[in-house]
Amino acid sequence: MSRTAISRRSAAAVSIGFVAALILGGCSSSSAAETGSLGSGIGSGVTTSSSALTSDNAAISAASTLLAQIPIKGRAPKTGYDRALFGTAWTDDVDVEFGHNGCDTRNDILARDLTALTYKDGNRCTVQTGTLEDQYTNTTIAFTRGQDTSSAVQIDHVVALSDAWQKGAQQLDTQTRTNLANDPRNLRAVDGPANQQKSDSDASSWLPPNRGYRCQYVAAQVEVKAAYGLWVTQAEHDTIAGILQDCTGTAPVQPATSPPLVTSKPIVTSAPAAAVTAPFKNCAAAKAAGAAPVRIGDPGYGAHLDGDGDGVACEK
Repeated sequence: MSRTAISRRSAAAVSIGFVAALILGGCSSSSAAETGSLGSGIGSGVTTSSSALTSDNAAISAASTLLAQIPIKGRAPKTGYDRALFGTAWTDDVDVEFGHNGCDTRNDILARDLTALTYKDGNRCTVQTGTLEDQYTNTTIAFTRGQDTSSAVQIDHVVALSDAWQKGAQQLDTQTRTNLANDPRNLRAVDGPANQQKSDSDASSWLPPNRGYRCQYVAAQVEVKAAYGLWVTQAEHDTIAGILQDCTGTAPVQPATSPPLVTSKPIVTSAPAAAVTAPFKNCAAAKAAGAAPVRIGDPGYGAHLDGDGDGVACEK
């Protein structure tokens, strides 16, 4: 391997580690000590200290730089996808954080993301009850293990496995795909209905209803895709770049292969969405205003525009 190739790989690894440590690990040192893991606190709530906020801003800036290194390609066919190609669900036999610790991955993530934990019959792995401060919906959810109650809190793959399959994971070996499916960087304990609504969407077609978490959400997707050599579509790239730009207030880093977007400034300066005070009458009106797709929480969104109820209206 050439020195140039080694240098590029090292730079990417440094960027990934920086994003992971600062924005995904965003918790106090005391919390990290309690869990004993580098990924502790990924879903642990909003930090308030000035140093934490500064770190988050720096990490989001790093994610923007890292995004520019991810290839932009079309989505490959879903043909051949099967969940089993990513290994046994929640297996402990993985080479990522929490692997080979004697507990299945689902319980590892519940233990990481929930508070006020109790365990089943004194079992050190099986979480019986707990409280989730859900980042996707900004709500508090009481978790109780049971046939009719466990689904209230589900484990989301931030980069959905089907999406990963169509953007490079087909080319990975089985163990690497299994690592991806169980990597704590790619997992969140979240509101069950929100997880079902997301399904296998990427950032261009679904974002958390809680707008305050979107920066961290897309930064996590960037980290995971970079770590596993996956690509993004153009629409996905543009959505993520726009969100990261809003987070940092700086222009997104353009991929080296992208031509200058000479028409972008005239388009964005009109800012039609700023004047919207009521839901659009129909999708034609949203598109005419340059606001489509319209997401939950955005000006102009209305349930009557969102025929499939996925939180993203007028996406076609």
